[in-house]
Amino acid sequence: MANESRPCPCDIGDRFDYGGRGQEVQVEHIKAYVCKPPASTDKAVIVIHDIFGWQLPNTRYMADMLAANGYIAICPDFFVGQEAWKPSNDWASFDDWLKTRNASKIDIEADVVLKYLSEKCGAKKIGVVGFCWGGAAVHHLMLKNPLLKAGVSLYGVIRFFEDRSSLLHPTFFIFAEKDDYIPLEQVTLLEQKLKQNCKVDYEVKIYPGQTHGFVHRKREDINPQDKPFIEEGRKDMISWLNKYL
Repeated sequence: MANESRPCPCDIGDRFDYGGRGQEVQVEHIKAYVCKPPASTDKAVIVIHDIFGWQLPNTRYMADMLAANGYIAICPDFFVGQEAWKPSNDWASFDDWLKTRNASKIDIEADVVLKYLSEKCGAKKIGVVGFCWGGAAVHHLMLKNPLLKAGVSLYGVIRFFEDRSSLLHPTFFIFAEKDDYIPLEQVTLLEQKLKQNCKVDYEVKIYPGQTHGFVHRKREDINPQDKPFIEEGRKDMISWLNKYL
């Protein structure tokens, strides 16, 4: 059951006080944040933001982490100039806001970013990771985009794509045990459908005691017991990409 007063709790916990090591670029009609590793590589990862948009320091921190692990990381503005959600907004208006930002309507932007990574960055093996809204977008891309090699969906909103499980590429799904927005029954149902229909490698993992947004939140300063699971989620994300890219 979703928390109706706060229907998408990505903003729980501290924000990173973080400026980022990369730079902002213009990719055709999209603004994007790009961070490159010290050594040249032909591997890249598209990072899809949550409802708080491409400029959220937490998400840029994750892009930089990917770059530190040897990947060209790009976080495009998949809202394409529309305002990101703000914690100060009235949550009663959230559903109407969300209707104008559909996680399955990103194909044009994804193709633009893939072209940029291939032609301007020399990327030949490209994966995608995403958080919350972005996790749902990863699920969508894994169902239909032939140019991507692997994906990691972190607490992607299952109800957006719950009936679609014929993935094209290896996909890792990260969920939190105590996620008020994604009930464990939905996760179980997703697993069942993947088992029935999915022909590629996949994994669904639930992290005990964690809540929505845990991997890209700085919560270890508040609850030290969460730190091992935050680190495990990040390590698992990198390991999946290393395996398939």
